[in-house]
Amino acid sequence: MEIDRRTFFAGLGGVAAVAAMADEAKAEALEHHMMLQLNVANQTAANQPAMPGTDKKFPTAAEVEAQIETQPSRRGTGNLFVSHVGNVKKLSPLPERPTLVDFYKLRFMATSNHCLQSAYRAMQNGMSEEIVLACLIHDTVQDLIKVDHGWWGAQMYEPYVSEKVTFAVRYHQALRFYEDKEHGYEYPDLYRRIFGSDYKPEPYIEATYKMVRNHKWYLEPRMVTVNDLYAFDPNVNPKLDQFLDIIGRNFKQPKEGLGFDNSPVAHMWRTIARPDSPL
Repeated sequence: MEIDRRTFFAGLGGVAAVAAMADEAKAEALEHHMMLQLNVANQTAANQPAMPGTDKKFPTAAEVEAQIETQPSRRGTGNLFVSHVGNVKKLSPLPERPTLVDFYKLRFMATSNHCLQSAYRAMQNGMSEEIVLACLIHDTVQDLIKVDHGWWGAQMYEPYVSEKVTFAVRYHQALRFYEDKEHGYEYPDLYRRIFGSDYKPEPYIEATYKMVRNHKWYLEPRMVTVNDLYAFDPNVNPKLDQFLDIIGRNFKQPKEGLGFDNSPVAHMWRTIARPDSPL
């Protein structure tokens, strides 16, 4: 991906401000900039968003923690609520009864391209429709919140998808920290950079992994991690139209519109629809 250095530096406060940033802060800012450019240019960012010359220079977990007070926003903030490059932009209004497709096109801007590639890869690999759908939606909740996004995402979609899709979305988060070379998943360098080279998942993640590893549906979330991690092909630009039939067969669209069906998660969809609301 081509990066306009002048625009990138200006969005961070200028050359002097960038020079004062730690390597990890630069890497994170660059990652966010590339995600924003991804959908605009229909290109795919590499899965190791580091500054030149630092590809294998991973911070420790303590060094990652030390960056907290050096950045203007918290790392768990959803994509809709923050911009590291310039100001946020005004969002297009959603229809009166918004569908998943409407949210995908008008709110999931930062996550949609990656999720489309993940779903396309799952389809090419002969995965079931439930896994393809899980891949299509697995990271979209990160436009709302990033912390524990597997659990948040599963909760947000649970009233509208099968139990197996919910299971796959919820537990892909825990499984991504554990290698399974037999099924094609290796621990990514990206996580060494984001979490630290010596990072150890918290006890609840470890306990969740052990539970899922012995579950009859283990391969569902595992296949999401496989098709998630390697969905970074610059020559692949799938379109949502390719998945409309799968959505139609596997997503229970409420007639009132997402956010207005009085479900236990309607407020989550309203928050994504109206992220500029002050209260």
